[in-house]
Amino acid sequence: MTMRTRKLGTTGPKVSALGLGCMGMSPVYGDADRTESIATVHAALDAGMTLLDTGDFYAMGHNEMLIGEALRTAPAGLRERALTSVKFGALRDPAGGWGGGYDGRPVAVRNFAAYSLQRLGVDHIDVYRIARVDPDVPIEETVGAIAELIEKGYVRHIGLSEASAANIRRAAATAPIADLQIEYAIITRDIEREILPTTRELGIGITAYGVLSRGLISGHIARDRQFAATDFRAHSPRFQGENLQHNLDLVEALRKIAEQKGVSVAQIAFAWVLSRGEDIVPLVGARTRERLTEALGALDVTLDEADLTAIEEAVPADAAAGTRYPAAQMAHLGTEH
Repeated sequence: MTMRTRKLGTTGPKVSALGLGCMGMSPVYGDADRTESIATVHAALDAGMTLLDTGDFYAMGHNEMLIGEALRTAPAGLRERALTSVKFGALRDPAGGWGGGYDGRPVAVRNFAAYSLQRLGVDHIDVYRIARVDPDVPIEETVGAIAELIEKGYVRHIGLSEASAANIRRAAATAPIADLQIEYAIITRDIEREILPTTRELGIGITAYGVLSRGLISGHIARDRQFAATDFRAHSPRFQGENLQHNLDLVEALRKIAEQKGVSVAQIAFAWVLSRGEDIVPLVGARTRERLTEALGALDVTLDEADLTAIEEAVPADAAAGTRYPAAQMAHLGTEH
């Protein structure tokens, strides 16, 4: 495996072709091993991965502090190559609830950034983005506040997350946008209708999360899997009842293709997103070095036209059963109508 690089849009930084999504290293999918998580960050940096993605609301700051510890304890050469991508804006409560919505006011942007810089132990954030557009605050104001942080040296680049095509255009008219972070996978292809053409027109890159659909198409989910109440998937429609069984049938169709190529289902999933364009950087949500190594193997997987056709026939667009979030959270997604 040789790490390749890609650029986040026309104005963003050059990053590794695969980034590391760190959310799962906090208790989002159940308990996580802090020691193994830090070892996984170190292994990712050692393998040439440079982009570390987090959110200040992941376990209420836990994830940023974990990354901060991983950076402090990494060899200097590895630490210096790391780039931080941070989402902000989601409002939590002491019980871990999500009922507060999102805050994109400029004063809130500055406040969120101050805490993130402290928890991460860095003097700047490389890509900063609101997790969901605040419907009560014009996107121009939120993006403008980040642009002011760039002027003061606290942020390097502006990103977006799960924004609609209209909001992407408004944001890009306000300040240069490096990338849009959004869910994109073989079974989640909403962005192909309007979002992806818009970002490509405007020279904005894509950092794709959910490539394995939270493990659904990893090839490692059993049909009788039970999820703890604290696991996000216990409440995700795609993991419920008949939806789960239908979606695992899609996984088995992918497994046949993977076995013919001598690779894993997860590697097929990452290779497919990598094949969608040089402007797309998939995020690997590995919590362990074992899963990280598997994902990195996708860099050596080449999908030819016959492979891509077989994947399309096995899992057509919109083949998945169930939405990717519960209804209340779906309302905040700019890609859903």
